[in-house]
Amino acid sequence: MSTRKNTAGRFGSTAAALLLAGAGLGLAARQRRLEAERLQARRLELEELASRRRALANQQRMHWELLARAIDDPSLAAVIDTYDTSIPAEKRRQYLYANAWYINLYHLYRAGLLDQEEFYGHARELFQNPVMREYWEASKGQRATLKQSSDEARIGHMVDGLIQDLDDADTDEWWVVGNPPSA
Repeated sequence: MSTRKNTAGRFGSTAAALLLAGAGLGLAARQRRLEAERLQARRLELEELASRRRALANQQRMHWELLARAIDDPSLAAVIDTYDTSIPAEKRRQYLYANAWYINLYHLYRAGLLDQEEFYGHARELFQNPVMREYWEASKGQRATLKQSSDEARIGHMVDGLIQDLDDADTDEWWVVGNPPSA
């Protein structure tokens, strides 16, 4: 009888161990599947981000090409020139070029190559130039057409505040003027 109990006990223990091992293997396989799915989702996110960055880079190139043509050829500039007609043609060409500089800075920010604080620092330098300030003032009507909740409008308002801070500053040390947003 005792032999029969020991044998039955051993078989029962072995069966329990096999069940536990099987459950552990099933759990490990499930964890591997979940990890593979997580990695696939991350890979898709990164591919989408890379695709967006390529699209931004292509759009920036196209924007520059179109502006360069407009700057070089006044008859083409007339197509996009929305500045006051009392502004001399040479000044309007400067505004188109200033727009190219601003949009370049904005695209660096949008592409994630600059954070908001870095954008602010570059804008603070860029808007030391009187022509850039004139361009900004002349283009306020264009910015007013932006959807106010858009990223471009938000950045534009930040630049408006920066220019106001620069105008109000009582120091020649422009690089310390204003409060850069935290990154």
